[in-house]
Amino acid sequence: MRTVELADLDRSRMPTHVAVVMDGNGRWAQRRGLPRTDGHAAGEEALMDTIWGALDAGIRWLTVYAFSTENWKRPVDEVRYLMNFNERLLLTRRDELNERDVKLQFIGRRDWRVPKRILRRIDETLELTRDNRSMTVSMAFNYGGRAEIIDAVKELVAAGVPADKVNEKRVREHLYDPSMPDPELMVRTSGEHRTSNFLMWQLAYSELVFTDVLWPDFRRGDLYAAIGEYQRRDRRFGGLTDSDVTGE
Repeated sequence: MRTVELADLDRSRMPTHVAVVMDGNGRWAQRRGLPRTDGHAAGEEALMDTIWGALDAGIRWLTVYAFSTENWKRPVDEVRYLMNFNERLLLTRRDELNERDVKLQFIGRRDWRVPKRILRRIDETLELTRDNRSMTVSMAFNYGGRAEIIDAVKELVAAGVPADKVNEKRVREHLYDPSMPDPELMVRTSGEHRTSNFLMWQLAYSELVFTDVLWPDFRRGDLYAAIGEYQRRDRRFGGLTDSDVTGE
């Protein structure tokens, strides 16, 4: 997929919410004979350019898969690096994001595996940016889509909600961030063609775009290319378009 300029897109048909699986850091590093952690470090520039590109395009919500519940299975040194990397990212970038009126949100489990200092940094960032309105960047950290649904069901059971009163609205109210709109578009980098337990509830009717670009090489032009692909698709939500009915 070639990169695309913002001017090439239909500004009236921008998705409100784009979700991104940032994949390929390890392979990017290995192809260069570097440690896997160097790939994660190189991904920071990709993340920031994607955020600024989304902001320039008028995207209202951007969710990125920062650390999954499955990532704890990686080597201890890599997990430790990722914890420190995410903390450093918050400390070095949150003021810059705040100045651009970007609100930072976090979805995921706040359990014993996450260092307390990271939780403090998250709370500080939430407080710093809570009144910002230009765009929301949601970081899926210690996140798993199935875990989110399980946690929502547990809350419903604990609240004593009768089985015949459980519906989509009730479940959504107990997701990690009920205010989050469903993504119209999910982008995954590195050539993999799966969602990997990301936003299992919210992606029900999202358009999925997969690119071979490894995450550290991803830039706003690649984001715009994915949006361009999204804009060329018909979104049916289980129904029919006019062309389906007329056979055109």
